[in-house]
Amino acid sequence: MSSHGPPFTGLISQPPSNYGPKFQDHLLEQYKLYVESAQRISERRLHYGNFFLAINSSLVAVFGITLSSFGKHRWNVAIPLTGILVSFVWLRVVKSYKDLNTAKFKVIHELESHLPAALFKYEWHICGWGSDTKKYRPLTHSEQWVPVAFMVFYGALALYALFASATPLKP
Repeated sequence: MSSHGPPFTGLISQPPSNYGPKFQDHLLEQYKLYVESAQRISERRLHYGNFFLAINSSLVAVFGITLSSFGKHRWNVAIPLTGILVSFVWLRVVKSYKDLNTAKFKVIHELESHLPAALFKYEWHICGWGSDTKKYRPLTHSEQWVPVAFMVFYGALALYALFASATPLKP
């Protein structure tokens, strides 16, 4: 047996005739719950973005304070290297949430094919399916550049820490 679970049989596990008269009501309720879970994913993504932004801002401040308090030393490179690692993890989190939201909206679109209106699918159609930047540019396209920008900035700070002339500690 596969380590990925039982064989996939499709979104609708039972035809309406086997399920009974509450099929459409229960499907609508599941749809509502699933849309709500997609919203919670977006909220968690925003929360993690703020978390990583706070960590990166703190690391930049610590780097500045360390330079002004202890002078220029090669060991100062540890702070920007930590920042590069944190930013890389941030980039992976953004990608992970993007992939999860993409999957969730594919499920939502499939669920909508069993409902009277396909609101999210139609909205995505109006937005050019995310590929027409004149109509809509998904947030993730911009969001993923923030950790990359921090990584580049930390790279510059690391080079500065490595190659700036050392200054003695202040008394």
